[in-house]
Amino acid sequence: MKVVEQLTELRSLGVDDLQQRARDLDDQVFRLRLQRSMGQGEAGNKVRPLRRERARVHTVLREKGVKG
Repeated sequence: MKVVEQLTELRSLGVDDLQQRARDLDDQVFRLRLQRSMGQGEAGNKVRPLRRERARVHTVLREKGVKG
């Protein structure tokens, strides 16, 4: 999915949905980092896109005026 399409989709979601998505992405990033620390190398290349999507979600939340 292209960045513009992803941002359009995120902007159409409600605040509760965005917060839930941010929590899910935080959990996924945590689990992948844990896998990588345990020596599963294939988890390493999945962290970066998730972190970027998480940042996009937080950006849209800030645009909507949500703090924290």
